[in-house]
Amino acid sequence: VGVAEHDLLVIVTNAHVVADSDSLRVVLFDGRAFDAKLVGKDVESDLALLRIGAKDLVAAPLRTEDPVTVGEWVIAVGNPLGLGHSVSAGIISGRGRTANIATYEDFIQTDAAINPGNSGGPLVDLEGRVVGVNTAVADIRFGGQGIGFAIPAPMVANVVEQLREFGAVRRGYV
Repeated sequence: VGVAEHDLLVIVTNAHVVADSDSLRVVLFDGRAFDAKLVGKDVESDLALLRIGAKDLVAAPLRTEDPVTVGEWVIAVGNPLGLGHSVSAGIISGRGRTANIATYEDFIQTDAAINPGNSGGPLVDLEGRVVGVNTAVADIRFGGQGIGFAIPAPMVANVVEQLREFGAVRRGYV
């Protein structure tokens, strides 16, 4: 998921994707590769923000105003099982889900195929707007098959804004 910023592009991915990496490299569909700088990450929401120096790229818009609805068609984009630049289609199966993988969860549930390697890729609506960031699949050891989870775009927007400004997320607490 990218957001244009002058001649730079900020890229949203999962915190678990970049984990404890010493160096980061982003490879685009056209074969261009860029060294990336970690702007910040928030393990509690499992989101990270990277920056690359890339020109002539178009960022996909985040759909933050209009919540997804159950039954709506979506497309999951990613690199599942190392099969780069893949897409799969499905529907929104549920909203407000928890999966016990992050501190702050409000997942979109989808039956679009999300596999290891899809993490950090966008979940988009049929108009090309990013509705979420693919994060996890239900554990098949417990019967989960064809159930994927994505962080919803409004949460992504909030975390990205704070990572841009502070390099970390600031949360209130009592």
